Amino acid sequence: MNIDWASVGSVFGVSLLVSVALVGLFALGTVGLAKQGSVVVTSAAYACFALCAAAVAYGIFLIVG
Repeated sequence: MNIDWASVGSVFGVSLLVSVALVGLFALGTVGLAKQGSVVVTSAAYACFALCAAAVAYGIFLIVG
């Protein structure tokens, strides 16, 4: 049995990068809503949440498909 360690490392790296990016994006959305700023800040916060939802939906699509 041969394990392709380069592929395992690649999957680990990509999953770590996407996880950190997704958590950061969600945090930006939360901070944007907490500030009670202008319409632009609130719209950007909702855009962050929409991108998070799109990333989760794409992940589910990849798993199911």
